[in-house]
Amino acid sequence: PSLAAALAGAAVLATDWAPDSIDLLVGNARRAGAGGLETAVLAWDDPDAFAARGPWDLVLAADVLYERRNLPLLLDLLPRLGASEIWLADPQRPLADGFLAAARRAFATDARPDAERPMVVHHTLRPLAPDAAR
Repeated sequence: PSLAAALAGAAVLATDWAPDSIDLLVGNARRAGAGGLETAVLAWDDPDAFAARGPWDLVLAADVLYERRNLPLLLDLLPRLGASEIWLADPQRPLADGFLAAARRAFATDARPDAERPMVVHHTLRPLAPDAAR
């Protein structure tokens, strides 16, 4: 999603905990001629490092709900990012329903299937007003 956003003209901070993933993205971005792409090696277990770089208008994530151990980290991180929207694409991983149920404590959620890829569901998360948090 970071590369696609950069190719569309957005200013992007792409993150991953694995330096090899960032190196792969940088190489792909160079070959594709993507500008506006900044990268950082950051892990979800350090939400303060993310928060220091934000806030962001939009957070993009794709296929991130595959390891149970990471879900609490992501649930803690997302509200700290200050984004008005989070777009999360998920290929209907088994953990997605539980994650989304927990996310509804801090976010209003909306889901729609991908017209071209029926196995993918696009989730939009919008922060709840402080008095509406469940």
